[in-house]
Amino acid sequence: MTNQHKHQENITYDSLLEGNKTWVEETLKLDKGYFDKLAAGQNPPVLWIGCSDSRVPANQITNTLPGDIFVHRNIANVVTHSDMSLLSVLDYAVNVLRVKHIIVCGHYGCGGVNAAISNKQVGLIDNWLRHIKDVYRVHEREMSTIKDPQRRSDRMVELNAIEGAANVMSTSIVQKAWESGQTLSVHAWVYSLKTGLITDLKVSASNADDVSPVFKLKFD
Repeated sequence: MTNQHKHQENITYDSLLEGNKTWVEETLKLDKGYFDKLAAGQNPPVLWIGCSDSRVPANQITNTLPGDIFVHRNIANVVTHSDMSLLSVLDYAVNVLRVKHIIVCGHYGCGGVNAAISNKQVGLIDNWLRHIKDVYRVHEREMSTIKDPQRRSDRMVELNAIEGAANVMSTSIVQKAWESGQTLSVHAWVYSLKTGLITDLKVSASNADDVSPVFKLKFD
């Protein structure tokens, strides 16, 4: 049994509450006014759209603090135009918090992506993973040339993040913000569980020029 597994076996309902008290005590030792400042409000410059995987905490892997990143997470960091939860988060982040960056971050070894590119029936989640299968279908020619299973999985993770960022760009929320002159950029990243490093996929946009013509909107 690894040290991590031993650690996880010691996590109980009560240990979570005790851990909270310990964290508060240690935080106040460093900054007595920390929670007063945190309670005064939030002004995060970043919206993070990531995977629900417990190994990919946005603040820790970017070395940022509570209040720095507004976060939305779902299985396999899927971005669709019918997800009202995500769209509500996006609308609030852009129009109320006025974030400057939106990051769609996938991670190598994503269980959701691996399930999506297989033919195994999982359960209710199959309906959610259909969105990733659609990404595969769009890039099927490229994917068919990759024979190594690990490389296929890694590339699908990248494509899913890229398509997610493109879907964010094409929303009326983001396009309207750009139309009004708001400073806002959208990016696609991938995180490696093996190295802890983030790769910028170099798919970024700060205006509607990169939005596919069929999704480009006109505002009166």
